[in-house]
Amino acid sequence: MRQHAKRSTATALRREMTQAEQRLWFHLRRRQLGGYRFRRQHPVGPFVVDFICIERRLVVEVDGSQHLASATDRARDAWLRGRDLRVLRFWNHEVLERTEQVLSAMLQVLGEASPIRPSGTFPRERGKDR
Repeated sequence: MRQHAKRSTATALRREMTQAEQRLWFHLRRRQLGGYRFRRQHPVGPFVVDFICIERRLVVEVDGSQHLASATDRARDAWLRGRDLRVLRFWNHEVLERTEQVLSAMLQVLGEASPIRPSGTFPRERGKDR
């Protein structure tokens, strides 16, 4: 997917967030969770992730039942982890019914996560420009 198309997709996804994504964003925006900055529906490589804390290299995905046993999600997670990103996945019902536990789990991982590389950027794929 071309860069412009990814940005357009990300913008559309921000407008069409699920109820669970909206609830989580309510708690993540404006550095409300431990002072960490999160971005929502953010392009990373060929993907648009639900939430990302670049500073702590943490991706958070909120999924519905259509993602149950998804080979695509496993491949996506492997790609992200291959770029030194940690990936947390929560089900929609977890976010909606156990919001505090989800936020606590995220805070724990944020405390354990490796900080961003000194260069301040994600590793680039070889031979590719921005």
